[in-house]
Amino acid sequence: MKTKPHPIKKLILEGEHQQLDFKFEISDAAKIARSLVAFANTGGGKLLIGVKDNGVIRGIRSDEEKYMLENAAQSYCQPEVVFTTKEWELEDKVILEVDIPYSKKYIHKAPDNEGNYKAYVRVKDQNLLANGVLMKVWTKRKKNQKIRFVYSKPVQEVLFYLRENPFITRDIAKEISALNTYKTEHLLSDLILLDVIEIELSESSEIYRLHPAPESSVHA
Repeated sequence: MKTKPHPIKKLILEGEHQQLDFKFEISDAAKIARSLVAFANTGGGKLLIGVKDNGVIRGIRSDEEKYMLENAAQSYCQPEVVFTTKEWELEDKVILEVDIPYSKKYIHKAPDNEGNYKAYVRVKDQNLLANGVLMKVWTKRKKNQKIRFVYSKPVQEVLFYLRENPFITRDIAKEISALNTYKTEHLLSDLILLDVIEIELSESSEIYRLHPAPESSVHA
């Protein structure tokens, strides 16, 4: 008779991804706050405290790490990120599972390396700074703001460019649309909310692609 794999081992086998992050230990409240806000801003997720990046189980050292986690959420997240925890015993070690739900109401921020509070987004297995376009997408979505789409000249220029090229950057969109940065970001955010384009962020770039057509509408 086969035994079911331990829930934590099952999670570890998934590896780090968009909704899962491993933390060897909690030693920096500001740093762990970035993980909390990134998950809260990006669909929610889980932290496994006491697990190395390579999946090796180390276990939490003491209750001090749990207190530091609570301190990070309360004192280093603006507004506070609410989460739940569960302790698991595995290989004679204690693993702390932290569940962070998606925040439907707020955009959460945490201090960067200079102490300035910024919004973070979870992209694959990384926590990245949210750019101006994404901030506008979040704001409009949380306010349930209706998008008034106008097929204006700037929109036509951006869409024509994307039909001829695999992606566009914010700066190129700004140049060909003849809009200022603020209006360009609003244009791109509206197109994202309308599922016309999608954003692709990395540590070194931000690009926008046409949203892929649903499989049902693709013909051979």
